Amino acid sequence: MNDTLSPALARRVALAAQGLGRTRPATVGTRQLHGLVDRLEVLQIDSVNVFERSHYLPVFARLGAFDKSQLDRLTFSPGRYIEYWGHEATLMPVESWPLFRWRMKAFRQRSLSDPDSWAHAHGPFLQWLRDELAEKGPLAASEVEHDANRRTGPWWGWSDVKIGLETLFRWGEIVSAGRSGFERRYALASQIVPDDIRSREIDRTDAIRELLRRGAVAHGVGTLEDLADYFRLPIADARVAIAELEDAGEVLPVTVLGWNRGARPRQAWLARDARKPRSIVADALLSPFDPVVWARPRAERLFNFRYRIEIYTPRHKRIHGYYVLPVLLDDTLAARVDLKNDRQARALRVQAAWLEPGAPENTAERLAALLRRTAEWQGSERVVVVDRGTLAAPLASALGVALTADGDYSP
Repeated sequence: MNDTLSPALARRVALAAQGLGRTRPATVGTRQLHGLVDRLEVLQIDSVNVFERSHYLPVFARLGAFDKSQLDRLTFSPGRYIEYWGHEATLMPVESWPLFRWRMKAFRQRSLSDPDSWAHAHGPFLQWLRDELAEKGPLAASEVEHDANRRTGPWWGWSDVKIGLETLFRWGEIVSAGRSGFERRYALASQIVPDDIRSREIDRTDAIRELLRRGAVAHGVGTLEDLADYFRLPIADARVAIAELEDAGEVLPVTVLGWNRGARPRQAWLARDARKPRSIVADALLSPFDPVVWARPRAERLFNFRYRIEIYTPRHKRIHGYYVLPVLLDDTLAARVDLKNDRQARALRVQAAWLEPGAPENTAERLAALLRRTAEWQGSERVVVVDRGTLAAPLASALGVALTADGDYSP
């Protein structure tokens, strides 16, 4: 018979598994950064920089202020970490890289089995890129000298060079050798990945089972879809793996009250060693790509919080703002704020602030303190609050600043 968890306990288990609610260290150094990245397994990378790049934010949410350049040295230099498609584009421990060899093989097979694919039509060009990296690597795409190194349009209009490098990256033949100005540098796997890791072969079934186990540990509790999503695993394979993990005692079947599919309760699993804290004391700004909220259906189920990123929504159709971050207070998503780091003016701009149902009475005061710490971490001298949203006026009052009109910044 399944154990039953209350929704509140499920939230606390999930947050504790993610390292939220712990006492933040007085100073953040290499040991703390290593410990956090290893715990999360992945840091999702995203190029949007209107407030801060996404991979920094889960670290700040859990550890507090830290030196971003130190994290860059640890994660963007060849060594302990590597980039690959773990969830989406992610940083992960290099030891995890062989667990995704089945994904690399699947990407390659899918590309080459389609006679109309780009890779199928550009075999000689891909070999030229391999040879170029062997001779001159590591290289950024912009450093590759070739007539095909021209963009074909704005935004994601990649050149053939960039497409080719990303293709070989997905296949695992080349890897990231760090970043310069956030531009990825590429190298042959043999130039970066240690021989013992590069030669490690893990059976697809074993790899997926291990990744699902790690997803369960990272989530604490979740449905099969939740646990599989942590590393974007195929559901059919995850279903086989969860049964094996249950038989091995790695996960325990549970029912979470209110987690229903229609009138029927959804099956969920609890990681064997998951903590069950009686309370969570936390305050954090969550990136749209933080594991706590990156799966929107899970966030809605855990927190009754419907979240959509509106970057690509025309301004007049946005509900909450351009780059909106959920605000975690204890075990509640109490608010959401649309933030911009106005680096030229050295100001942290709150473009909009919204109060959520069930938020603590002192939400404005706690958020004000959190934003002051955030501004200091970002090197901003002040916090500016725009008069938009149900929380804007109380937040401005708590900060001791006047509300401003919707300024000239509007992405």
